[in-house]
Amino acid sequence: MATSKRDYYDILGLAKNASDEEIKKAYRKLAMKHHPDRNPDSHDSEAKFKEAKEAYEILSDSQKRAAYDQYGHAGIDPSMGGGFSAGGFSDAFGDIFGDIFGQSGGRNSGPQVYKGADLRYNMEITLEQAAEGYSTQIRVPSWSNCKHCGGNGAEPGSKVEKCPSCDGHGQVRVSQGFFSMQQTCPKCRGTGQYIPKPCKQCHGSGKLKEQKTLEIKIPAGIDDGMRVRSVGNGEPGINGGPSGDLYVEVRVKSHAVFERDGSDLHVQMPISFATATLGGEIEVPTLSGRVEFPVPEGTQTGKTFRLRNKGIKGLRSSLVGDLFVHVIIETPVKLSEEQKKLLRQFDENLKSGGGKHSPHQKGWFDSVKSFFS
Repeated sequence: MATSKRDYYDILGLAKNASDEEIKKAYRKLAMKHHPDRNPDSHDSEAKFKEAKEAYEILSDSQKRAAYDQYGHAGIDPSMGGGFSAGGFSDAFGDIFGDIFGQSGGRNSGPQVYKGADLRYNMEITLEQAAEGYSTQIRVPSWSNCKHCGGNGAEPGSKVEKCPSCDGHGQVRVSQGFFSMQQTCPKCRGTGQYIPKPCKQCHGSGKLKEQKTLEIKIPAGIDDGMRVRSVGNGEPGINGGPSGDLYVEVRVKSHAVFERDGSDLHVQMPISFATATLGGEIEVPTLSGRVEFPVPEGTQTGKTFRLRNKGIKGLRSSLVGDLFVHVIIETPVKLSEEQKKLLRQFDENLKSGGGKHSPHQKGWFDSVKSFFS
């Protein structure tokens, strides 16, 4: 009954004001995930695939969608004067199905061609390597023709035969209710071939998995979470389809000194009380080495200085970022009695000068007094 069906928007995970493009993308995602060819033994995936297919057919048609939005499932139920024709569904399904799986509206009479799955490789690099670029070698899965069967998937002494279910076409016509459509042959999975005695080494695939070494170049300026694509180094395609790609996902390690913000760098720089008071030259670390930097007299903690062009060159920019030096005035610890005595004398001397030596402190106390008064 129509009332027992799930809401089409809920099936696709969309709001009722979703655009046509959002509907198409949502269906593509679900179709890729639950397609029977990718889940041959899962009844749950098959049911979800059919459910998503029906939702897309209705919501992708403006007239059917309007009827559904106004009357629900009753608005598109054929038994109640609504509904859709088999031809209309076949065309709508064929367009999106062809986009995803490389066929043309289900009307292709030959074996279907599939692109191989993509692979992912996680790589951890240092901040210095991210800034300067980095080349390395990695080991990834690869596939070669099975030597036992010569790559045809059949045990030596046997042969590959034409699939009896689809007569070698790779597709079969299936009736579903009042309409029919073509789908991948479940027996040969679209190859159009049947192997009575699969090879004992490769189990009929004609290929064996092995390892290969790839040279990977990480470009200068890459940031955490970015990916490097290596075309054609994923899993092999099906029925002569192109191989998938390898995606190297980069993770940049936390640095002991610097914190990165895009192409800029930040560093916390501790300085002595005397240097902050009297001023002087300090050594500031950068990715290219140490540089001398003048600290002006009377520098306060939290003061930030900017060193231009001492950051990182952006991945897609010719400009180099800046280095921001955040000053932290370090309080002396573990003083001797003599040092404590001198410091008390110094503090008393400062107090005798009124608030001119500590303008921030004086201003703060004045604000507190006015607040309570």
